[in-house]
Amino acid sequence: MSTVASPLELRPDEVHVWIVEPERIQEPKLLEAYWGLLDADERAKQKRFRFERHQKQYLVSHALVRLTLSRYAPVAPSAWSFSTNAYGRPEIKGEWGARLRFNLSHTDGMALVAVGLDAELGADVEDAERHGETVEIADHFFAKPEVAALRALPAAEQRGRFFEYWTLKESYIKARGAGLSLPLDQFAFHLEAGKEPRISFDARMVDTPETWRFMQLRPSARHQAAVAMRGARDRPFRVSWRFTVPLESDGPPRVEEA
Repeated sequence: MSTVASPLELRPDEVHVWIVEPERIQEPKLLEAYWGLLDADERAKQKRFRFERHQKQYLVSHALVRLTLSRYAPVAPSAWSFSTNAYGRPEIKGEWGARLRFNLSHTDGMALVAVGLDAELGADVEDAERHGETVEIADHFFAKPEVAALRALPAAEQRGRFFEYWTLKESYIKARGAGLSLPLDQFAFHLEAGKEPRISFDARMVDTPETWRFMQLRPSARHQAAVAMRGARDRPFRVSWRFTVPLESDGPPRVEEA
């Protein structure tokens, strides 16, 4: 197993995204090593999941968080300590909490952690092949401009566009740290091919569109992802993302710029 390199350079206008596919990790020694990194609370939460696949997703994704943060700061992976805000968003405790920001998201088949500096940050990944309602959810909960744009598409394209909107919305509310206390119909995303997603707010939402940057990712044919970061739109925005098997190997980075 390789050691975790530290520190990596991270610019203020940049987000690094590390992606893992938990179901592909079968090596018992790796899974034991991940278990050894978790604290007592994390281990208790992991055991409470009913299904083995959800236990594994939790184990791998939370080990990913600890190992990823240790790429950017001289802290042992097992030594990180976290607190949660009033809406449940995890945050780093201690001296690095004021500067190093992260956000974890996981779904069937994939987990990712996004890391940035000095700015509010959110990320989301979704399994776009999952069963259940999609467009019908938009009809009831999305902003009117989004519903109109979604329904204007051919039927075969509506499900894919739903997950684009959903991941962007999730990335924004996670960056705000307020979860679903932010009504989904009070802000809207505007998508144009080849352009960075834009956000707008209605009069009830206290926020400024010009202070947010967004990037969409398609890490697999099955998965849709998005990253949100608070930052001025007159500055560059760069997202570097790669696949990893924590403690074993890293894939080559891919870079998206706006």
